[in-house]
Amino acid sequence: MSTTIAPADVPESVPAPERARGVRRLSRPGAAALSGVLLFLSFPPRPLWWLALPAFALLGWALRGRRLRAGFGLGYLAGLGFLMPLLVWTGEEVGPVPWLALAAVEALFVAAVGLGIAAVSRLPAWPVFAAAVWILGEAARARVPFGGFPWGKIAFGQADGIFLPLAAVGGTPVLGFAVALCGFGLYELVRQVRARRGTAPAAGPLAAAALAVLVPVTGAVAALPLVSDAAEDGTATVAAVQGNVPRLGLDFNSQRRAVLDNHANRTRELAAEVKAGRAPQPDFVLWPENSSDIDPYANADAYEVIEEAVREVNAPTVIGSVIAPETGKLRNTLIQWDPDKGPVAEYDKRHVQPFGEYIPMRSFVRLFNSDVDRVRRDFGPGNKVGVFDLAGTKVGLATCYEAAFDWAVRDTVTHGAQLITVPSNNATFGRSEMTYQQLAMSRVRAVEHSRSVVVPVTSGVSAVIRPDGRIVAETKLFTPDVLVEKVPLRSSLTPATRMGTLPEALLVAVAVAGLGWSAARSVRARRARAA
Repeated sequence: MSTTIAPADVPESVPAPERARGVRRLSRPGAAALSGVLLFLSFPPRPLWWLALPAFALLGWALRGRRLRAGFGLGYLAGLGFLMPLLVWTGEEVGPVPWLALAAVEALFVAAVGLGIAAVSRLPAWPVFAAAVWILGEAARARVPFGGFPWGKIAFGQADGIFLPLAAVGGTPVLGFAVALCGFGLYELVRQVRARRGTAPAAGPLAAAALAVLVPVTGAVAALPLVSDAAEDGTATVAAVQGNVPRLGLDFNSQRRAVLDNHANRTRELAAEVKAGRAPQPDFVLWPENSSDIDPYANADAYEVIEEAVREVNAPTVIGSVIAPETGKLRNTLIQWDPDKGPVAEYDKRHVQPFGEYIPMRSFVRLFNSDVDRVRRDFGPGNKVGVFDLAGTKVGLATCYEAAFDWAVRDTVTHGAQLITVPSNNATFGRSEMTYQQLAMSRVRAVEHSRSVVVPVTSGVSAVIRPDGRIVAETKLFTPDVLVEKVPLRSSLTPATRMGTLPEALLVAVAVAGLGWSAARSVRARRARAA
């Protein structure tokens, strides 16, 4: 017996046109998220800086011609794809909630950028306006809320890239703009060629797309003479001490005496090496941030340990300490310790870290994570630019988190710094990528201001960086060590140092002009349709 199956009983597959529409609907969100992942992969410790170019090209494809609401959503996906993996270290010891909350909030800035890029994407020479809109978003993210969070600026992923010399031209805004412009230009160039396949290409749009690619590359090559490590003011022999911490994580704070002893012991070992002729006598010594979390002014034993180590090495030494006055807020302080006179100068960290060194909205934040109470007493900010005179060398001070802020590093150079130091404490972030991301910032700052940069870190990676951005010595993570290097001293100012915020302001003005032009075109189009 045979059975006939009615056509209605046969499961129907999804029609091909409908499947194609479904794929097309998902292609742009997928491309936006992938562009963010590629941006993340372009950052250290991977030497894949060039991935930023296809990332921006892909983002341009996803956003070009989209409605504003779609641009916002696509931008948010790109922001999550970028910032969630980039900032995973923020949850290293406190769990995923702070990490996910930070990434979600910071991605809103990228979402707003996505909206802006969608708005300007129909303008002539749109890659220029789109790249400027990206810098507008970075400028906003570096300022609000709570003083801003510039981590993840595109410039900070370019320490190994061909565009790095542009940091000396206009700082991180010009460097980031060049990368974004080149990426958007690559997409537009491919789009123009494909749109005119088999026909004579229109010279104007094709030339504009080609220029968007060529101008950043040519500009970087032209800026190479600005990158120099010549010793304009002679040299200095500097020692960077990495004492290490007994254990990883937040608990290192309960081991404060051990951390202090580690740095003092490494310094005394250096002194012994110098006396034995196995190491050169340093002109000055740099300890990291939090190398003495015990207030030496209030604790005589800590004072004596530091005093003994500094006298033995016989060189002015910068000590990173936590000062705890009887009343008021704590101070994250760098102390200039003279081998003969003791403490002679101080620098209080000016940009203290929200949710790390102080807790905004403490009662509200506690509802989501009780770890806020680990910060029992808030730190307060200093108000003076940090430049120490160490054995005749003017050394600019930017403590850890401050290296991410353009103004905090530039101020030291305009106040006479011949060399920059970035004392840091990364112990709370374990073996995450955070320390490599921060080290890349210091490499960009070296080129931006044409200064040697020395990065002493409690647990690594400590490094000595020449003014051309090259690392000439570095330590391993969680390994006690001392770096002793002769570095060039410089006093000339790069265009970036001289101009300060002007390049960023000009790029923001370009972005605002593009957004205004786009809005005016939309109004005229609506009026024309209404007529």
